[in-house]
Amino acid sequence: MTAPAKTTEPTRRQFLKSAATSAVALGALDISRYAHAAGSGVIKIGMIGAGGRCAGAAKDAMDADSGTRLVAACDIHMDRVKGKLEALKKQKSEQVEVKDSNCFEGLDGYKGVIEASDVVLIANAAKFHPLHAMAAIQAGKHVFVEKPHGIDPYGVKLMAKACELAKQKNLSVLSGLHSRYHLGYQETIKRIHDGAIGDIVAIEENFLRQPYGVYRRQQGWTELQSQLGNQYHFVWLSGDDVPQSLVHNMDRASWALKGELPVKCHGIGGRASSFNEEYGDVFDHHSVIYHYASGVRCYAFCRTEIGCYNEYSSIILGSKGRCDLMRCSIQGETNWKYQGDAPEPHFYEHVKLFEALRKGEVVNCGDYMANSTMIGVMGQISCYTGKEVTWDQINKSDFHYPVKPEDCRMDMEPPVKLGPDGRYPVYVPGVTKLI
Repeated sequence: MTAPAKTTEPTRRQFLKSAATSAVALGALDISRYAHAAGSGVIKIGMIGAGGRCAGAAKDAMDADSGTRLVAACDIHMDRVKGKLEALKKQKSEQVEVKDSNCFEGLDGYKGVIEASDVVLIANAAKFHPLHAMAAIQAGKHVFVEKPHGIDPYGVKLMAKACELAKQKNLSVLSGLHSRYHLGYQETIKRIHDGAIGDIVAIEENFLRQPYGVYRRQQGWTELQSQLGNQYHFVWLSGDDVPQSLVHNMDRASWALKGELPVKCHGIGGRASSFNEEYGDVFDHHSVIYHYASGVRCYAFCRTEIGCYNEYSSIILGSKGRCDLMRCSIQGETNWKYQGDAPEPHFYEHVKLFEALRKGEVVNCGDYMANSTMIGVMGQISCYTGKEVTWDQINKSDFHYPVKPEDCRMDMEPPVKLGPDGRYPVYVPGVTKLI
């Protein structure tokens, strides 16, 4: 596996980290203040996916609870599994206990990880998140699942069913929509709900950055292996950037609006600069305007282009002031800025999960994770088709990007292929019909 293409721009992870930490002066974070003691027994964790995000979740889980043991991992490429385990072993030598027999390769590897684990960490191609979450919950396992929680109506509905089943079985489902676990955001949202900026009038959401890491095809790979290895750049695997990235922003907007759902949206999107083969068939810019029954409009923007202006922000405008949520500040009739502690939320959500498991309690994020994801999906489909999409319309649809996740096989032909011009075909607004 080759490294992502080099660029002078900051990486996405660096961009997110700098955007979050610049808002509140945290100083040096002492993880031991939050890490949960091992308790009375070992909790076995397993990784479905061996990319940077799943490895990061495993590290967060092991930091959060010293009684956790990483016991299994899978990926479509075994070299990724071995590479990530080697790196994690250097960081958490006493907690990484993955035998060769618990290293799995291919699209069915998730089954072995589920069988070996108590808590399953899912952070692979987003297409498979609902399928793998449902399989883990059916097997009686707790789940951390990265966003997005589905890339199409078919997948989001399956994730919602998985969360409901988890409630029935008293199992935890932790969402990768980590903003809800940022202590500064929590206090800021509480003040908004208490009227600090009056009635919300409009929201501006920005996720403007460079592209996800690009993994170019390797000698000997099939077309399917190449696309799976470069999954962020293929719609049928990632769902593109509105549900993949802007979903964080829309989750914060929904949180501020007390869960109010949009009535409809209209979107604009396309490709401006990312034309090479390695960029697959995704768009590189999107704009979506969401309409709410309360009269609020949310103006949401995402872009993945090199050499352009970057911004990661959630700006909430009210009748009595404005809130810069990611800076945890309010201005207007009330002037306030959060000054408290704010542990990194990717880590802190695992603290709360394992703390709950040790107490015999349940964490279930299902009340918001499916809705926030569906908001992203409706915006993406509006951008692809050029049509207005309503909430009722998207929720009545069972549309899926082919192939269904449960029907994917390593020997199948991928649903998209290079055209004669050496590029993958992209959706055409005004021509494309999806729902």
